Parts: sequence; C-alpha cells; structure tokens
Amino acid sequence: MKARVKLIEGVSFAGQSESGHTVVMDGPPDGGGRNLGVRPMEMLLLGLGGCSAYDVVHILRKARQPITDCVADIDAERAPADPKVFTRIHIRFTVTGKGLDPRRVEQAVKLSAEKYCSASIMLGKTAEITHEFELVEG
Repeated sequence: MKARVKLIEGVSFAGQSESGHTVVMDGPPDGGGRNLGVRPMEMLLLGLGGCSAYDVVHILRKARQPITDCVADIDAERAPADPKVFTRIHIRFTVTGKGLDPRRVEQAVKLSAEKYCSASIMLGKTAEITHEFELVEG
C-alpha cells in the first residue's frame, strides 16, 4: 500500500491514497495552520472508526442480519507529553436494523476488535481500547 502527502502551504497537506482519493489535513491556527482540514491525529481516529464499522457491517451482513445503519462514535484521550500517543479509546457502535440478534452484534464487534481491524490492533499497542454497542430497532 502506498500513499503520498504533499505540502499545500503553511502546514496544510494534501494526502492521496493509492486508490486515488485525496483528503486535506491541516494544523490548528495556533500551530501555523488555517483549519482547512482534519488534523492528522483526527485522521487516525477516523481510520479506526471506518475500519471497525466496516468490519461490523460486513460481519453482520454475512450473518444475514438485517442491518440498515451503523454509527461508530469514538472518544479518545492522548498522552499529555510528546509523543502524544492515544492512551485510551472508546468506540460506541449504534447499530440499526429490524430484529437484530444482540449476540451476533456483540460477536461482530469482538471479531473486529480482536481479529480483523488492523487499525484497532495497531492502536491497541499504546491505547486501552474499549467497545460498547446499542441496538436500534428500525
């Protein structure tokens, strides 16, 4: 897998993925940025959420669960001193569907966290990662 990050101006960067998609990353104004894009560390959390949610949806669909929506809300804390790694991350999944089996959803979340989500397993080397889920009928 390859990626490219190119300076735009100041501390704004364009990141391009191997699949050809581009995102803008920028620093906060007090760090020389203009707030034109997400912070790089925010991008890590977004990647974690996308990876985990993808797994949960994929696993539930394979299990023929009638899932209609999945939201991953992520709350994280970072170390106070450099390197300011993530030290605690909590992911709350809100999974919507008609007649979802809570045991299947719990298993999907567990499989993502422990086996499939590379981002979660990597970040778990420095952060305590916890999960919970809520089912919404609909």
